[in-house]
Amino acid sequence: MLAKVTATLVAWGPLGIMLLAFIDSAGIPVATGMDALVVLVAVKVPSRAYLAATMGVVGSLIGNLVLFLGARAGARRFLREAEKPGRFREWFQRYGLLTVFIPSAMPIPLPLKVFVISAAVVRTRVAVFALVIVLGRAVRYFGEAYLGVTLGQESGHFLRAHTWWLVGGAAALFAMGYGVMMLTERRRR
Repeated sequence: MLAKVTATLVAWGPLGIMLLAFIDSAGIPVATGMDALVVLVAVKVPSRAYLAATMGVVGSLIGNLVLFLGARAGARRFLREAEKPGRFREWFQRYGLLTVFIPSAMPIPLPLKVFVISAAVVRTRVAVFALVIVLGRAVRYFGEAYLGVTLGQESGHFLRAHTWWLVGGAAALFAMGYGVMMLTERRRR
């Protein structure tokens, strides 16, 4: 049944991509990967590639906000321990949004939902969280749309052939972001 719903939404084009991105980001896995859909639209209808990327960003933002706000409400209700300062809470408040940005920007499967929930539990500001999601998803989906428009059918092959470069890039980006935050923290002291 999930595959039929996904196929119907894919047929709807960019609006379907927005709905699938919402469903996937809210925590319900979809039968088709969002990355593949963005590239597929870019390959088949290049004039709608960036609209599809925009709709993916919007759907992902709304879905992640639903997950974030639901986790925040659940944390308030069930996890009173989150009120107590702890090492994880302090670490996440300083560096945690980097752990949200990296998986939201990379077209390789990295865990995002755990960090979305963690951001909610430690009471990250909604506006800051939303900005990080928008930036990460924009990098990801617009990059994929660009690949689909410029490489066409070879986009999937390119992504598969360069998976380890993307993983290395994600690790390097995380290390650079962490280094910048550490330098900023030292200068504040």
